Amino acid sequence: MAALPQQRTTARAAGHMVVCGDDGLARRLAGELRDVYRQRIVLVTADDGSGARASAPGTEPTAEDTTSAGTVLPVRVMTAQAPTRETLLRAGVDRATALALLYEDDETNLRAALAARRLSPGLRLVVRMYNRKLGQHLEEILDQAALVHFPGMDRAALDASTTVLSDADTAAPALAATAVAGTNKVVQADGVLLRAAERTPPGRGESPDPGLCTLALLSSTTADPAGAEGSEGSSPRGPVLLPDDRTVAGSTGRGSVVLETVRHAGPTLPARRLARRGARLRDLFSPRLRWALAGIVTAVLALTVTTTVLTDADPVHAAYITLLDLFSINDPAVDAPTTNQVLQLLSGLVGLALLPLLVAGALEALGTFRDSGGPRRPPRGLSGHVVLLGLGKVGTRVLARLRELDIPVVCVEEDPDARGVALARRLHVPVVLGDVTEDGVLEAAQVHRAHALLALTSSDTTNLEATLSARGVRADLRVALRLYDDDFAAAVHRTLRTAHPRALTRSRSVSHLSAPAFAGAMMGRQVLGAIPVERKVLLFAALLVAGHPPFEGRTVAEAFRPGAWRVLALDTAAPAVRRPDLAAAPHDGEQPQLLWDLHPGYVLRPEDRVVIAATRRGLAELQGRLPGARDPDAAPLRQRTVTGG
Repeated sequence: MAALPQQRTTARAAGHMVVCGDDGLARRLAGELRDVYRQRIVLVTADDGSGARASAPGTEPTAEDTTSAGTVLPVRVMTAQAPTRETLLRAGVDRATALALLYEDDETNLRAALAARRLSPGLRLVVRMYNRKLGQHLEEILDQAALVHFPGMDRAALDASTTVLSDADTAAPALAATAVAGTNKVVQADGVLLRAAERTPPGRGESPDPGLCTLALLSSTTADPAGAEGSEGSSPRGPVLLPDDRTVAGSTGRGSVVLETVRHAGPTLPARRLARRGARLRDLFSPRLRWALAGIVTAVLALTVTTTVLTDADPVHAAYITLLDLFSINDPAVDAPTTNQVLQLLSGLVGLALLPLLVAGALEALGTFRDSGGPRRPPRGLSGHVVLLGLGKVGTRVLARLRELDIPVVCVEEDPDARGVALARRLHVPVVLGDVTEDGVLEAAQVHRAHALLALTSSDTTNLEATLSARGVRADLRVALRLYDDDFAAAVHRTLRTAHPRALTRSRSVSHLSAPAFAGAMMGRQVLGAIPVERKVLLFAALLVAGHPPFEGRTVAEAFRPGAWRVLALDTAAPAVRRPDLAAAPHDGEQPQLLWDLHPGYVLRPEDRVVIAATRRGLAELQGRLPGARDPDAAPLRQRTVTGG
C-alpha cells in the first residue's frame, strides 16, 4: 500500500472532492477515492502525515493515475488545525462535488457541516458521527437547507446530498463477515451481507459452485497457483471481470470469484425466552442442588410406595402420612405396628436432609433473581460460538450485527458499565466480566470450543495479548483483531500467519474497514461498495433503469455486458416507499426488498431499480461520465454473446 503523494497547494480546479479529518480514516478515504474511483482529492489534515499510508487495499496505480513522468497523481494536502470557514474556502469546498468531515469529535463535524452547507448548498456532504440521533437530525436539517436553495431537486439527489455515517457501523459488517466466513471482502445491500468468495480451480470431474453469480476469473490456474497474487509474470492470463457463461465454461483449471451470501453454518443459540424478571427456571438452582432435590423426591416416593404395600393405606393416604412424618408434624407411632414405626423414623431422617436443601434453594433463587438483571453466563456445553472481546463503540455494533445473523456470541468485557453490556443483556447474550489478559477469563468464555475470536478492545496490546493467549489454548482458532496502526496490523498479520499457517488470521484497523463505505457515500448513495479482485476493482451500485438505454426495455440477459456490468438484483419495493440507502440495514419491522434470484428473461422497466456489479469504466459509462470508454480493468471483449444469466 503506497504512501499518498502530496502537493501542498490551494485547490483551483472544480469537480474535486475534499476530505477533512484528524486520524487515519481521512488518509485511508483519500487513498480509496483516488485508487478505486479515480477522483481528484484535496486532503485537509491536522498534520502533514508524510509517512502516512492510505491507498486502497488490493489496488495499484495504473496508467490512469500516472503522469508522463511515471509519478503517481498526487493527493493535494493542506494542513489546518480545524475545519474553519477559511480552511474550507482554501480547500475549494465552494467548487467541490463532495466533502467528507471525519473528525473524531462530533461537534467539530457538526460545525463544519453547517458552514459547508452555507458555502455550497448543493455540495454532497458525508459526515462522520457516532451519535445516531444527533446524526439523523443533522441529516434532516442539511437536506432541508439544500432543498431551500434548490426547490426542484429530485428525491434521489436530495437523499444523497447528506449522509451521516459512523465508522463503527460501517466496519461492523466486515468484522462480522470475518468471524463467519473469514473474509472482509463484503458488500451490504438491503440488510443482506454478500461476500466475494475465491474458488480454487476445480479438479478433474468437479463442477465449481457458481454462488449467486461469477464475478471474475482469477489469473491463477492449477499449474500456476502463484497467479492468485496477480504478479506480472505469474500467468499469461490476467483476471477477467464479469465474464459471460461461455467464458466461465471454457476456463478449465482457473480459479474464480463468486458472489454469495454470508451465512453461519454452525450451531445457533436457541431463542429461549426468560421467565419473569429474566430468569429461567433451570437457572434458579445449581445442578448439584437439583440432583439432591431429585434424591429427596425419589426417597419420598419410595416411602409412599412402601407404606402402601406394607400397610392397608391407599396411595393417597400413604402419601399424606409420609409427608406428615417428613415434616415431623405427625403424632408419634408409639402404639402402631413396628412397620409403621420404622417408616416414620425413615421419613423423619429424610425430613432432616430436606431442611438444609430448602434453605440452600431459597438462597440460590434469591441470588439468581438478584443477578437476573445482569449479564448471563455462558451456557454449559456451548461450542461453535464467536468470542467477542470488548463492548465499546465498535464491539457493540459488531455484537448487534452478529445477532442479526443468528450467530451465537459470548462477550468478554472488563467494565460492567460499558455501553455494550446493556445491549448484551437485552439480547440475552452471555457476558464474562473480567480482564481478558488475566488467567481463566478466556477459558470462562469457552474459547477452546469457539469458532472464532474477535479482539475489538480499544487497546492494541490487549488485543494482541488476548490473541496470543487464545492461540495458546487452540492453535487453529480463527482470529480477527482490531489494531489502530495499519503498519503494525500488517506486521502482526504476517507474524501470526507464519507462526500459525493453518489458522486464519485477520488484523485490521477500523479505518481500513470503514473507508469503503465512506467512499461509496462520497460517490453518491447509489454506490454500495467495492471489492478488489487482484489488482482490479469491482463496484456495486443501485441504479434506476430510467435514463439508462443499456437497461431500459431490455431483458436481464440482454442488459448484461461482459467485462463492463451485470444486473444482480431487482428492488421489488414500490417507488414511493423505496429506501434511499440500500447500503444501510433495514429498520426494525422492515423486510428486505431485493430479489436476487432474478429471471434472465425479465424485462427491465423504467421505474425499476436494480443492483449491478460493474467495473470502474463501466459504471462511469452508465453514469454518463465516460460514454463509450473502454475499461482498462476489463479483458478484451469478444463478439458479445447473450446468455441466460
